[in-house]
Amino acid sequence: MSKESEQFDMELSTGIGAFESKHFATAAQTLSPLAEQGNPEAQYRMAIMAQNGLGMTVNELLAYKYMKAAAEAGMPLAEHGLGFMYLEGECVEKSPAKALEWFRKAADQGMIGSLTTMAMMYQQGNGVEADPEEARRLYRLAGFDEM
Repeated sequence: MSKESEQFDMELSTGIGAFESKHFATAAQTLSPLAEQGNPEAQYRMAIMAQNGLGMTVNELLAYKYMKAAAEAGMPLAEHGLGFMYLEGECVEKSPAKALEWFRKAADQGMIGSLTTMAMMYQQGNGVEADPEEARRLYRLAGFDEM
């Protein structure tokens, strides 16, 4: 392992540790350069902090930029998070179709929460045509019996 990659790993671990310990200002300071370098773990956490004003002022544009970048890198939590941004119209224009697309990607990587969210969308007709059969199928895939 090169000196640079050891340093990068240490900074990432420090930033994630600060995030998980709710030391958001430290996390933001440590993770920001790593997010700019394209690290999906750093981008995801920076998106959460920017969206919720943790350790920084709320910045919806930055939150969307980082969440989308981490999702496009294939990070399941970010795919799920981006799905919710589109579903709720947070940080981005509301688009149930795009929400469904990102929830599907996250579900394909094992995110049970994405499956249940899609099931609820079909059950309630939220942004999609109500489809009780599809809702039941998705709930079963998520491990629930009947809803």
